[in-house]
Amino acid sequence: MARSSAQQIVLYDDSCPLCTFQMRALTWLDWRGVISLKPLSSPASQALAPQLGPGELRAEIHCLAPDGRIHRGARAIRHLALRIPALVPLAVLLWVPGVIWIATRVYALVSRNRHLLSRWFGCEEACAYLPARNQEVELNVNADAETPRRA
Repeated sequence: MARSSAQQIVLYDDSCPLCTFQMRALTWLDWRGVISLKPLSSPASQALAPQLGPGELRAEIHCLAPDGRIHRGARAIRHLALRIPALVPLAVLLWVPGVIWIATRVYALVSRNRHLLSRWFGCEEACAYLPARNQEVELNVNADAETPRRA
């Protein structure tokens, strides 16, 4: 799939059931197709952000914006929430002065304990109930026009 100029690339730890569950949920909220998920197990992930080491990448999610900026952790969530209509209220909350400071600390606590939290909340089992949404774009050619349409 060709990368759209507005598409955000999200690098996430696919060895973590909590992270995988959250990314699956995100694909269902992203009906406009603004995100492209890249699991860290993919060789392409390191190539997309060569300046980040494997430890940095596993510590928190990273969003690679089309303008070249890299958003991490709670700031990545805020950045993505602004681009996904269903999450705009969350983005507005994260822009309230002081909230991102708190969100960053909460994110770090959750991130450090995500494997334990995955077991407590049963994320592996939940992933079986929430299938990944097909994010591929297919071209449908009509007699009227050639327009991309989501699968």
